[in-house]
Amino acid sequence: MRPETHTPRPAPRPASRRTVLGAAGAALAGATLLTTPAHAATTPATSPFAFAGGTTPLPSDRTIAAEIHAEFLHGWRGYTSVAWGHDEVCPVSGTSSDFFAPGKTFGLSMVEALDTLYVMGEDHELARSCDWIEANFDPTQDVDMHVFETIIRLVGGLLAGYLATGRPKLLALCRELTDRVMPAFTSSPTGIPYTHVNLATGAIDGNVVPLAEVGTNVMEFGLLSKLTGDSRYIDASMRAYEAVIGMRSSLDLLGTSVDAATGRWTDTGDTAPNPPVDSFYEYLWGGYALLGDKRLLEWYRTLTRAILTHQADTSTGHLWFRQVDSATGAPTGTAQSELGAFYAGLLGKGGDLAHGSAYYRSWTTALDRYPVLPEGIDYTTLAATDKGNQLRPEYVNSSFDLWRLDPNEYYKRTAYQYFTGMRDNLRVTGGYTIAADVTTAPMTLGDYTPAYWFAENNKYLYLTFADSPRFDYRNGILSTEGKVLRGLRRR
Repeated sequence: MRPETHTPRPAPRPASRRTVLGAAGAALAGATLLTTPAHAATTPATSPFAFAGGTTPLPSDRTIAAEIHAEFLHGWRGYTSVAWGHDEVCPVSGTSSDFFAPGKTFGLSMVEALDTLYVMGEDHELARSCDWIEANFDPTQDVDMHVFETIIRLVGGLLAGYLATGRPKLLALCRELTDRVMPAFTSSPTGIPYTHVNLATGAIDGNVVPLAEVGTNVMEFGLLSKLTGDSRYIDASMRAYEAVIGMRSSLDLLGTSVDAATGRWTDTGDTAPNPPVDSFYEYLWGGYALLGDKRLLEWYRTLTRAILTHQADTSTGHLWFRQVDSATGAPTGTAQSELGAFYAGLLGKGGDLAHGSAYYRSWTTALDRYPVLPEGIDYTTLAATDKGNQLRPEYVNSSFDLWRLDPNEYYKRTAYQYFTGMRDNLRVTGGYTIAADVTTAPMTLGDYTPAYWFAENNKYLYLTFADSPRFDYRNGILSTEGKVLRGLRRR
């Protein structure tokens, strides 16, 4: 049961990145979406590399890496010039926003960027960011935190920053923050974490938990346990996993959301690999790869077999994944979220390169149709069901993962296609911004750079082309938020 001391939060919660299938919403993470004049963006251009099947030679890897580095710095300067010390930047209006609660900053874009700055060799900016974090990052603020976002963004970012720099204060702050998040797990009678916790009081709230939010913590918690010798973190994560794995249907399928207090499904539909379940599966494999726990591998294989058996749909000539009833396997929908595009790389890493490549090629057919990917499509027609673009990184995450497994130029060509589409359509004077509608020409833009843009899109792209000496390409492991949790080479 919830603590009697809990009081309702005074303001609506910010939306999770993975809350709604096929709809990002007009105010991602509580940030105001503004429609901007067309002239605010670089005029869209047709790239000579627009189609993956083209034969035009790519620029050299070194040239492309330099282009990616330059565009990252363009976005970074947009943040540092007007939003330094705040969570995120609104690059069109030249203002700032705070992600978790108005007026409560954690320097989120800085935390998210630490290991990206490191692998790109931006040591001055890395040191400046670490200095700010060590002096100003406050894990005791009286604010209701979204547990899922706190773990993948702040806990993961501080861990990666510590691994990159060795600065002990970053690890100390990470541990203190995690300790203040732990009541979401320890107050739960089932071990399934509540969705929100107050850092100052420990009050918890949010008993209806999307599946991704149950399990997207084992990598960060497992690494923190290893670094500190404190098993409480990994133990809490594994208890949550065990609670939902034991509830799988006779078909080995899982539902979409669960009640943390009762341990019962509140939605028995299976939307894998789309939100709000996506990274639950990602962390089964990632947790095994990082920590070596074979229970995670067994669960990954069991659930993946079920998804491929009951949800794979090749009726269009391409591999997609339909929504089904978890108890019967009956089809319930043909929506596909860009957030699910990560699954191509995950299948490859999990040992099924054939299905991983097939799903990646399916998403490339959508990328060939739109200048940048819309948030959601109906895979039977490729029609956009959510016309926005929130600067999502999942497609290029798979480009990077699959290229590491199979160094085929196809993955580099399509990664560059993604990059040029982003550069030609979402670049503004103050950095990079989301789009309200990718189907208009010129594209209708918003006014917001999500902090994960500094953690993910540019890192995946840069590592694909740069041959960075600071990253172990053979053994490196990244989290769902693009944080390098193994494989940073200290200089």
